[in-house]
Amino acid sequence: MTPVFLFLLLGWALSSVPDDTSLPPEVHPRAGVTRLRLDSLGVTFIARKNAYRGGPAESADADILSPKSVNVSPDGSKFYVNSLEGMRTVVYDAQSGGKRKVIRHRFDTAHVALWAPPSGFFPFRHERLHPDFFSGKPVESCFSHEGACLWVPYYRRDYDKNAVEPSAMAVIDTRRDTIVRLFETGPLPKMVACSPDGKTIAVTHWGDNTVGLIDISAPDMADWHFRACVVVDYRLPLDFPADQAVNRDIGSGYCLRGTLFSPDGKYLFVSCMGRGGGIAVIDLAQGRYLGRLTGMMSNIRHLILSRGRVYLTINGKGYVQSLSMAALEEAAEGLRASGKTVFPTQGWKSCKVPAGARTLVASPDGRYLFVACNHDSKIAVVDARSMRMLGAVDADSYPVGLAISPDGRRLYATSQGRGGRGGNAVDIFRIDYR
Repeated sequence: MTPVFLFLLLGWALSSVPDDTSLPPEVHPRAGVTRLRLDSLGVTFIARKNAYRGGPAESADADILSPKSVNVSPDGSKFYVNSLEGMRTVVYDAQSGGKRKVIRHRFDTAHVALWAPPSGFFPFRHERLHPDFFSGKPVESCFSHEGACLWVPYYRRDYDKNAVEPSAMAVIDTRRDTIVRLFETGPLPKMVACSPDGKTIAVTHWGDNTVGLIDISAPDMADWHFRACVVVDYRLPLDFPADQAVNRDIGSGYCLRGTLFSPDGKYLFVSCMGRGGGIAVIDLAQGRYLGRLTGMMSNIRHLILSRGRVYLTINGKGYVQSLSMAALEEAAEGLRASGKTVFPTQGWKSCKVPAGARTLVASPDGRYLFVACNHDSKIAVVDARSMRMLGAVDADSYPVGLAISPDGRRLYATSQGRGGRGGNAVDIFRIDYR
């Protein structure tokens, strides 16, 4: 067997994500009826955007094609949905729910001036006449410059079926909801995050165990540039066969995903969802990989910081785990001082939630966590202090992305679909605090 095949087989064997044949039946809860009532809060499914077969006509929206993620503007006025297979970002008014704009991620000769100069970090493996003429598949997003910019990486360029070439990332001017800059990235970029001081953008490359760091400190966008491409242990060789499709969702090394800056901007923490597990630690000042922290469960997908605590989701088994940021930073210092490549952490608190825990968000006061549980088509509610699940509300099958409004009163969930089932829906929930 070839090394690549062994890599893919190992990635498959170590994955704890339930396969599509084991998924529960597709469900579509009723808006205005589906709700969760708790002593301290209520969650009510109030509206949806849908493009699934047989969906309600009054909420039909043809632009909702495999929606991967959703993000709410910092001022709460708009929410942005990334339709992965639709290759577009859909902008909605948060108050009325009406569609404001559709941003299409298709590039040709008219967009040449948008490209930042090549960094030299991401060479193409194969010659192509016009490599920058493509349609991009938008994955996640983050805001910078107090919400004036939205960064959207592309899962891959549409011509690159095995994701062996550099992908790209767009910068959207949210005042006009127009793409104003394009950056190259490594293969299969997934998560993107902005540093607390607003001077650095980090993008994790699922496809080859690297993390890109972009300096955005200059006032002029033309001066923004990649300052480093950090390798986590080893750069995955991309010698996949060109004549057959390869499943790059698995077998991609560490499958780097969740991305979190420490509050002081000293460290970048990146979850390793694939083989090996743990959290990779990058020294931001030096742009240097230090090693991995272990001690938490494997198959980490998402990382957030709320009220001084780090929360993460364990995808396949369905868990949320928590540790103070101070303890995580202390472990990072221990990793640096020890000179080891792997360093254990202790003190994690765990909470069981339905299987397939994907994205999680926290209420503004930090008291509650909301978790998109893909396998069971639920949005779970967790008490962040006691780390106990309080309940769960039904969502369109199978939820993956999640965002909460700045006032904590609206929750948005994307249902991308799996194995040709479910998906093509964005659910909107009202949260009532008591």
